[in-house]
Amino acid sequence: MSDTDWEPEANRVHVDEERIRRAVREILTAVGEDPDREGLRDTPARVARMYAELLSGLRVDPKIYLEKFFTEKYDEVVLVRDIDFASLCEHHLLPFVGRAHVAYLPAGKVIGLSKLARVVEALARRPQVQERMTEEIANLLSTELNARGVAVVIEATHTCMTIRGVQKRDSLCVTSAMKGLFRTNQATRSEVMQLIYGDQR
Repeated sequence: MSDTDWEPEANRVHVDEERIRRAVREILTAVGEDPDREGLRDTPARVARMYAELLSGLRVDPKIYLEKFFTEKYDEVVLVRDIDFASLCEHHLLPFVGRAHVAYLPAGKVIGLSKLARVVEALARRPQVQERMTEEIANLLSTELNARGVAVVIEATHTCMTIRGVQKRDSLCVTSAMKGLFRTNQATRSEVMQLIYGDQR
C-alpha cells in the first residue's frame, strides 16, 4: 500500500456507490423532494462520490505510515502543529473540521514529518468522534514508535453543534491525549503546550 492510498480515487472502487445513490434518492423522497428534478438529478451520484472520499480512511491501516523510520540520537520534542483535517461525526454524519497538533519524544528513531499528517488524515477519514480520534493517534504513535512520550491536541468545530441543535456557531471543542513523559512529567508537558500555543493560552 502506498503513501497515497487514502486518496479518494484510490479507494472509490471499494465503495458500493450504487447502493448509496439509491439511499440518497430515498432520503430526498422521504423529505418531500423530487429526486428527478433538474437540480437534484445528479445529487445521489455526487453524494456517493463524496462519501467514498470522506470515508476513505476506513480502508487504510494508519500503521503503514510508521513502518519506515530513521535512526537518530535526537531526544527532544518533535512537533508538527496545525495539521488541518475534516472528519464526519458518527452521531449525525455531519462534518467536524479542525487542526491537530502532534508531538513525540523519540527513543532512538524518528519518522518523516509528513507521516504524522498521514496518520491524522487516515484516522479522520472515517466515522469518528473527536475524543476517540485523539486517543487513537496518541496510542498508535506511542506503540509504533516506542516513543518516550506522545502528545496530541485537537481543536475542531462540529457542525452538528453549530448548524443544528443548540447552534452555537463560535464553539470549539479541544481534546488532548498525553502519553509517557508528557503525562508524568509536568515540565515536559508544559514545554509541549508552550510550543503548541506560545503566548496564546
